[in-house]
Amino acid sequence: MLLSTAVRAQAAPLIRKFGPARWAKDIDNAVVYRNVHEFASHPYTRGFWETPGKGLICNFSLATVDYAAAAAGHPDLLNHTFLVTNSPGGRRGATVRSHDNGRTWEVTSVEPHRPNNDVMVPRIGIDGRPGPLSEVGPVDFTDPNVLVTNFNYLYMQNDPLVRDFYEDLKTVTEAPERHSFIRISKDAGSTWSRSAMLPMDNLASLAAYDSATIRADGRCLLFMTGSTAGFQGAPGSNGPLVYCSTEDGTDFHFLASIAPDRNGGPPFMYPRGVALPDGRLLCVLRRDRDWSAAQWTEIYSSDDGGGTWRFLSRATDFGAPSAPVLMSDGRLVLVYGRRMDPPGIRAVVSKDGGRSWSPEIIVRNDAGSWDIGYPRAWEVSPGRVGVVYYYNTKDDPIQVKTEAWPPWGAGGVRFIARSFFSID
Repeated sequence: MLLSTAVRAQAAPLIRKFGPARWAKDIDNAVVYRNVHEFASHPYTRGFWETPGKGLICNFSLATVDYAAAAAGHPDLLNHTFLVTNSPGGRRGATVRSHDNGRTWEVTSVEPHRPNNDVMVPRIGIDGRPGPLSEVGPVDFTDPNVLVTNFNYLYMQNDPLVRDFYEDLKTVTEAPERHSFIRISKDAGSTWSRSAMLPMDNLASLAAYDSATIRADGRCLLFMTGSTAGFQGAPGSNGPLVYCSTEDGTDFHFLASIAPDRNGGPPFMYPRGVALPDGRLLCVLRRDRDWSAAQWTEIYSSDDGGGTWRFLSRATDFGAPSAPVLMSDGRLVLVYGRRMDPPGIRAVVSKDGGRSWSPEIIVRNDAGSWDIGYPRAWEVSPGRVGVVYYYNTKDDPIQVKTEAWPPWGAGGVRFIARSFFSID
């Protein structure tokens, strides 16, 4: 009877821990990259890696903008989609690197001809071919010097940086709406392989967000989204999914859909995986009804290596996408941008593998508009978190005002920032 009671208690649903938001402790904010003529943004989807010796690599997007003109009555100059094809050179990639666990950063690449989702300038005839990266195999993903990047060339047809490359891809295989690609580095990001097109595995499109997780058996899992074309007249579906590496690590294939039971309602976006010490896998997902306000974070879990998934918890009321960081003491921290007033950066903590979450922890609330967030996070030391994100502040000398909807241009110069904070 005692055993039966214990089993029932363990299976009982957890009540979420409610309470007022509190400030983080020992907050240290700094600027990583800022240029008054550029819109710097979106490290969450552009690549972030930890390397041996307390090294960090962070990619983000850059676009040339005229903030003065935006403030003088043209706020749409800061529209994200407009920047892709109308900013001089379009959106492009940049890379910063830290050798002291994120305290200081140096710019290592602002290549003007590099698409924002790739670590290199694509080479026609070399990059993008389908098929495995046999020339770099076998790949040991448990080696801390081995890094994986998975990405797509956004807006291929229109982006002047990759238009020729996209046309070249169509001579290799007829490209559907969106393909995804991988590169692998074996020297902690100093050099990268050619890019290889991931197999579609009967998907109609496939979108990648630089989200790779290493499973306990050493297999690499890529967390992406994809759509099906439908079957015998049935409508297609779109949602988060997992690709798994092959035995030698040089290729990837479809493994499973993550949320087939919740396809209705707001879309799922930006899946990111976490491998817990006990072997359970988590997937952190963004859902939203309004990208400038009502967006939140949901957690899914898998106990069979990513083959099947179930809903586990809702981690935030308002805030996504969330960057997960597994602390050395087993706690899981999510850091995210809060886009509702007052906008800023916040975090929540789970002590039970993502089943329940603490009240919010405020990292900063001095943003000049909702256009912030997309963080990546890491453990600086026990109980202390580092996070890099894009931001704009309400005390910036440049402030764009608009009453138009959507309010794309409101706020100040978009720059890359980092914060250290303690959760205890």
